[in-house]
Amino acid sequence: MRLFVMARTAIMSMVKRPATRKYPFGPRRKFYKNSRGRIDQNIEKCVFCGLCEKKCPTHAITVVRDEKTWKIDRMKCMTCGYCVEVCPVKCLSMENEYTGPSVSRKEDIYRHA
Repeated sequence: MRLFVMARTAIMSMVKRPATRKYPFGPRRKFYKNSRGRIDQNIEKCVFCGLCEKKCPTHAITVVRDEKTWKIDRMKCMTCGYCVEVCPVKCLSMENEYTGPSVSRKEDIYRHA
């Protein structure tokens, strides 16, 4: 009986289209309005209070008040949105597109001019 189930699955897999996309050559995914993507920073509005760093559950954000720098490790960020909610001046926002693919681990550093 199991042989027939396996044969049916194999035949159906040959006839149907694959469920996955041929990334990066296929069509891009449609991002919906309320989907979580990546954290974006407007460094000109930032007051470097550090509340986003304290609220981040994965410790992906680092704020250095003296140097006026704001860093985020995109590989640690789980896009929960807590930092966006707690920001008093609303300089953080959640975009609905994901961070692009990367072959190396790096931090995005924003500096206030």
